[in-house]
Amino acid sequence: MKASELDEKFDAGEEDVVDDLDSATAARPRRDVRRVNVDFPVWMVESRDREARRLGVARQSVIKVWIAERLERAS
Repeated sequence: MKASELDEKFDAGEEDVVDDLDSATAARPRRDVRRVNVDFPVWMVESRDREARRLGVARQSVIKVWIAERLERAS
């Protein structure tokens, strides 16, 4: 099925399109991952850890959200 056909079916809202999707080959555009190592001063790591605990999320999530917010503002 072409993407345009799937879009039309979805937009019509008459049928469930989940069965038309192949989750094994699904990909999210611009979501490739590349590992980056960064050294932070101890005070930054401690502050980030406090914020992660406060929010109930993983340490890495805090960093990703903060950087994403900054990049969106810079655009």
